[in-house]
Amino acid sequence: MKVLVKICGITNVEDALAAIDAGADALGFNFWPRSPRYVSADKARAILAVIPPGVLRVAVLVDEAEAPVENIDVVQIHGAAAAGPGRRWWRALSAAPGLRETIENSPQPEAFLVDTPAGEARGGTGRAFDWSLAAGLPSRIILAGGLGPENVAAALEAARPFGVDACSRLETEPGRKSHWKMRAFVEAVRKWEKSA
Repeated sequence: MKVLVKICGITNVEDALAAIDAGADALGFNFWPRSPRYVSADKARAILAVIPPGVLRVAVLVDEAEAPVENIDVVQIHGAAAAGPGRRWWRALSAAPGLRETIENSPQPEAFLVDTPAGEARGGTGRAFDWSLAAGLPSRIILAGGLGPENVAAALEAARPFGVDACSRLETEPGRKSHWKMRAFVEAVRKWEKSA
């Protein structure tokens, strides 16, 4: 079982290249100005320019569906907006009671990213949730919320998602990634894949 590995909150070229070198399948760029991992359009363009083909470029958006830059492969939408026809998109949802019903009654994106409820923070809190809430859902699920090298295998075993998304547990400070933690995270996912 191949698991998509997304590393979110990329804010600089060095971290982007280290994530790619570690084996990440997708990189997330947060365009929400209230996020501690916010990246401006100009800064994002400079980072996007070094990302090779085959690595997904994901724009993380809140209450909007259009990325402020070109060369984005997927938009990840937090809030009520929906992407237009022909646009690859993921919908972010909180792991909360009624999750299955929400998914069944929502417009169907390419995947649903299920994260820890975080109020106004919209993710990136480093807090995990009961991963079994995401098990057996009727759609592709990307598991997020408090994932790091130390717990991703247990999360994968509990939920068996299409993908995993890590951010704050891979940082030295908000917006700065630990290169060894990114590598350890990807290695833990790939090790689990071999045993699944």
